[in-house]
Amino acid sequence: MTTTPSPTANKHATTKTFRLHAGSMDRRWHVLDANQRPLGRLAGEAARLLMGKHKPTYEPHLPMGDFVVIVNARQIALTGQKAEQKVYYRHSGYPGGLRERSVRDQLERDARRVVERAVRGMLPKGSLGRELFRHLKVYSGPTHPHEAQVRAGTGARARQRTTAAQ
Repeated sequence: MTTTPSPTANKHATTKTFRLHAGSMDRRWHVLDANQRPLGRLAGEAARLLMGKHKPTYEPHLPMGDFVVIVNARQIALTGQKAEQKVYYRHSGYPGGLRERSVRDQLERDARRVVERAVRGMLPKGSLGRELFRHLKVYSGPTHPHEAQVRAGTGARARQRTTAAQ
């Protein structure tokens, strides 16, 4: 006795899995305003955009994320007593070479470094994280030199490009 296969038996079988490659990545530019936003929330959002986790085609091993511009880093908000209690350490490698700086001191010297360090800590470690970090641009004030890149994805030509690609 032989059984005949059902006509719908092979209906859901896929022949090929879609994998994103470097040539088909679509990178956009995002501007985040740090004015009175908590440091960790801002850094988490920036890291998510840099890694590309907001895209449906996310691949963890590819640097497929977008470019992120953070403005107003000088006005970042720190919750609790972090301004006095949080300390950044570095060591020269020599005996007695431990240096420490509080977040308040670092904000006065260069506020961009505080934001950069928070975002870098949320990115993957290794060569992928270093490449993603290069897509982050942080500025202390409200202006940045990337207006052309940010606007490139909002005009009529960009809409035509996206409809032609689909």
